[in-house]
Amino acid sequence: MERLRSKGGEHDNPVYDSTLDEPPVYEDTNFSNRDHRTVRPSVVSAFGHDTLDRVPNIDFYRNAGSVSGHRAVRPSLQELHNVFQKVSNGAISVPDIVEDDDEGSDGTPSDDLESAIPTDTEKGPVKFGWIRGVLVRCMLNIWGVMLFIRLSWIFGQAGWGLGIVVIALSCVVTTITGLSMSAICTNGVVRGGGAYYMISRSLGPEFGGSIGLIFAFANAVAVAMYVVGFAETVVELLKDNAAIMVDEINDIRIIGIITVVLLLCISIAGMEWEAKAQILLLFILLAAIVNVFVGTFIPATVKKNSQGIFNYESKIFLENFTPAFQDGESFFSVFSIFFPAATGILAGANISGDLRDPQAAIPKGTLLAILITGVTYVAVALCVSATVVREATGNITDIITAGASCNGSSALAACELGYDFSSCAVEECKFGSINTNQVMTMVSGFGPLIIAGTFSATLSSALASLVSAPKVFQALCKDNIYKILHFFAKGYGKNNEPIRGYVLTFIISAAFILVGNLNTIAPIISNFFLASYALINFSCFHASYAKSPGWRPAYKFYNMWLSLLGALLCCVVMFVINWWAALLTYAIEILLYIYVTVKKPDVNWGSSTQAVTFVSAVSNALSLSGVEDHVKNFRPQILALTGAARARPALLDLAHCLSKNYGLCLSCEVFVGPRSEILEEMNAGMEKNQLWLRKTKRKAFYAAVACERFREGTESLLQASGLGRMKPNILLIGFQRNWRTAGTEAVQSYVGVLHDAFDFEYGTLVLRMSQGLDMSHIVEAEEDMLKAAKEQQALDKDMLSNGGKAKGMFRKSRKPSKQVLTTRVSVCGPPPPQVAKMNEKLLEASARFQKKQPKGTIDVWWLFDDGGLTLLLPYILTTRKKWKDSKLRIFIAGQPGRCEQDKQEMKSLLEKFRINCTDINVIDNIHVQPSADSFKKLEDMIEPFCLHEGSKDTAQAEAMRKEQPWKITDEELSTFEEKTNLQVRLNEVLQENSKSANLIIVSMPIARKESVSDFLYMAWLDILTKDLPPTLLIRGNHKSVLTFYS
Repeated sequence: MERLRSKGGEHDNPVYDSTLDEPPVYEDTNFSNRDHRTVRPSVVSAFGHDTLDRVPNIDFYRNAGSVSGHRAVRPSLQELHNVFQKVSNGAISVPDIVEDDDEGSDGTPSDDLESAIPTDTEKGPVKFGWIRGVLVRCMLNIWGVMLFIRLSWIFGQAGWGLGIVVIALSCVVTTITGLSMSAICTNGVVRGGGAYYMISRSLGPEFGGSIGLIFAFANAVAVAMYVVGFAETVVELLKDNAAIMVDEINDIRIIGIITVVLLLCISIAGMEWEAKAQILLLFILLAAIVNVFVGTFIPATVKKNSQGIFNYESKIFLENFTPAFQDGESFFSVFSIFFPAATGILAGANISGDLRDPQAAIPKGTLLAILITGVTYVAVALCVSATVVREATGNITDIITAGASCNGSSALAACELGYDFSSCAVEECKFGSINTNQVMTMVSGFGPLIIAGTFSATLSSALASLVSAPKVFQALCKDNIYKILHFFAKGYGKNNEPIRGYVLTFIISAAFILVGNLNTIAPIISNFFLASYALINFSCFHASYAKSPGWRPAYKFYNMWLSLLGALLCCVVMFVINWWAALLTYAIEILLYIYVTVKKPDVNWGSSTQAVTFVSAVSNALSLSGVEDHVKNFRPQILALTGAARARPALLDLAHCLSKNYGLCLSCEVFVGPRSEILEEMNAGMEKNQLWLRKTKRKAFYAAVACERFREGTESLLQASGLGRMKPNILLIGFQRNWRTAGTEAVQSYVGVLHDAFDFEYGTLVLRMSQGLDMSHIVEAEEDMLKAAKEQQALDKDMLSNGGKAKGMFRKSRKPSKQVLTTRVSVCGPPPPQVAKMNEKLLEASARFQKKQPKGTIDVWWLFDDGGLTLLLPYILTTRKKWKDSKLRIFIAGQPGRCEQDKQEMKSLLEKFRINCTDINVIDNIHVQPSADSFKKLEDMIEPFCLHEGSKDTAQAEAMRKEQPWKITDEELSTFEEKTNLQVRLNEVLQENSKSANLIIVSMPIARKESVSDFLYMAWLDILTKDLPPTLLIRGNHKSVLTFYS
């Protein structure tokens, strides 16, 4: 509830003294010891006078550990605003730079592009430009085996008209994704991790963690797919030359494993060797592509003609325009076969951590690669469509005799060129673009070069995937979203190579080569890639939709709605390729999303999900403010004066039980003292307390104010807390047990808070537990112990890191370091046995409302009608899991002789309110006088605070009243005798009827302002709740919170 003034300590800035206000004396000093600040010439020259204010500088915005420049600290607002203090010789000291602590500005690990250990620039990590790093990799990945093996078949089936549509549609999806990716990666520094990094930083760890894992897995399995494609081609050559080693299946496995081992060696050798290998493969691939174009201009031989291959002929080109789907193929099936060829656009982004300037390289390289490869696919396909017929017999004798008519021929273009391939309509032919995958080899000028191109395409794609999978996986593991995988986060060498990730990727790919059914797994892998594309597009849309000021991409050629269209297209294509694989992908992603959401990783990346949540919250709050309150929608919104969030757990837990997830709950603290002394302590505690609430799953907000007096602070909270309709309507406060020893000012402040709550029309709750509520002394002792233990750990670590020799300020022997812990612990050492027992009971009581309540009752003493709050709150408790075994018992005051009638009336009212209770008790003897013993307890309680002016003469009595206006006068006791007796009597009745209840709820008496003294009112509350189980005094604001109307 209340925190006394700060005693200073580690949060105080030693530079300032609030008693001094002389201007500063500046002194040029040496910065090596970071004791003083020299005035920067730029500051002096810019403003013409000495100032602590600094001009804008990039160093103020760096993360810790930056290697491209020192992380500097700008003067804090307090350093500029607070009073000056002279230090030693009158100089002012403000740290100009800070020690790196492996944490970013947001408290998260700062392992980004700038946070590596500085290395020698001549022998530093290899960084690639946009051509070698992105363009080459993307082109090699997109130019796959599809170019040489399946492209002619696709255009044979779909015709070049629909074939171009297939390529164009694929390029539309990849181009939109490229634009979205360009916008995301130019919105700040891009770290290693590619698609995972972009998605996680945009949409948060839930989406990023789920897609990152399946994306890394997809790349690992893709290695197996590409290697098996290479091995199959090699085995075909062995078969043609009768050189099979064992059998076809085992030969594929042997060649596949050997190939993966060689690729792994290239990857582990370092990114530089891998890049050189990629350049070599690119030259082979380019030579193969040029070879196809050259082959189309070489005059076709008779043998080639018989196989359906001619030189450029308009007749063939026109005949191949229309589709000729066979064997149950359709546009969508052909599209699903081609589209995986376009899924290589992330090859450059996946090694973003190895790029010199990823923000410039990724957009430029990726989009240019899409353009070049798209044009290449279309150009090669059109060349083939103009030179190769769909079906041919391969028989050189199938020649049209001179003068024969070609009308009605199924192969009209071939017929007009002198060949009769009409037999292919009734029997299976082996040649033509539809019937063979070797068209490119036959069309080309030099066939073996096409085989080399096929090898190059498969190996380059396999190598790119083998590099991508560990890099993405390493980035995922570094973020520690899946703690079990953190082992794979470690990197080796100057490039921080993920050797462990390479080994894991090798094991996965080798396993699929040996036992995996790749024909089944292929569509799943394609869908994994498409899911990544969909989320990249959605990330761009989501960030734009949130309109967060932090969304300022340098790349402007994107559109949020185009990105949304791209995301939807990716989802549609997933189902077009394979519907069951799409469903499986979604299922895996949802399961991983749920897992990460439940685990709640401790990261904060400023995702667009947070931004949209904020926008939605503001929008909902505004729309809610336009709706009038209605009694049916009343819900308890509690302002609990808990002090620090951990200080009064029982109070907070009860508030949480009442509000749960359905109402507002504020845990509030008032810092009392001079503002200059307590502000820093208050600001330091804000995040700490909110974090504790979140970690302990208390659905509450923490709020704090700093004031000279406790009542003023509470008054501020009562008036200003909340937002629109979401503002507190109930004050929950603990009973002040020590009111008799606390002093006049403390009692007046406490009772004043209750008066203020009534004035502001708050429902008011006062909780009393016999063991007390305040645990702040135990919490402070625990924090001191933890702090001392951390200091000891730091000292031990310092000793070990220095080879057993301490350094810096701990340059003495190790023995005194242990004394730090001893000294600190001795301050909060073992308490006396009696105090320890009391603390044990307090700890047990503080957890009372955290546990499931045993079978029992909640006794509701609804003595005064306050609008129904006294009845509604206990009913809400019974709906909670922890209280489900506690039944309601209602107690009401009744007149002698009509108990049954009063009981029936109450029963009827409860039925209309639809509130169930096990029993209704009418107490008809409340009006009788309390026993002498009970009244004696009250008299002893108030005796020190009574004025006893009745025995004095009028003048003396008046003088006594003026001197001690806060005391209870005889006149006041006489005036409120009946109400005082009622509180004593009520306690007797409560003792008789509710001694074994889990919780007692009683209508709270009200003290009229300036009529009932503060000490008498405290005595009423004390005697009413004395020696009882946990008791909650409730007084609503006398506005209905219950209704029986629908």
